[in-house]
Amino acid sequence: MGTFATSLTAWILAAGSSSGPDVLTDKVDLIEINHCYDEKGQLVFDQLLFYDWCPATAHYNVRDWRLLKTPLQLPRRSYETGGFVAVWRDGTTMRKVYAETIRETWTQYDPEILEQQFLPKEQRRSFPKTTQRRRSVAPAGQNAATRLADQPDPAAALQR
Repeated sequence: MGTFATSLTAWILAAGSSSGPDVLTDKVDLIEINHCYDEKGQLVFDQLLFYDWCPATAHYNVRDWRLLKTPLQLPRRSYETGGFVAVWRDGTTMRKVYAETIRETWTQYDPEILEQQFLPKEQRRSFPKTTQRRRSVAPAGQNAATRLADQPDPAAALQR
């Protein structure tokens, strides 16, 4: 049983020690880069709109949207898929959204608001929400292995 406890402890340490961010991946049919201006021609905001094609209505429906906060969020060519990918930090995780097609528009209205008449926000298949995970922080001078050593042996509990 000692080997089982050692293996279990090693697995827990490996699973909990991932320093890389979680990545959520989605696929849509179209990504729109929209630049919205006011009546004086001043830029109000830039946003990404993500659409799915609906064959029943022959219309692209907004699935979700995000404000563009940095040019790094702009979709780029994805050589692995042949389409495009937009990547950004969404809460504590990274999000990647793939699409076959992109378009860029300049408008004096918000297309996302206009699209609500075709598919209300409540009926959209929005991207899954990110979860805020808390990682346990070891007290000074203590690491995860030391914390686990202080815990009861799970294998011992199985033997009872």
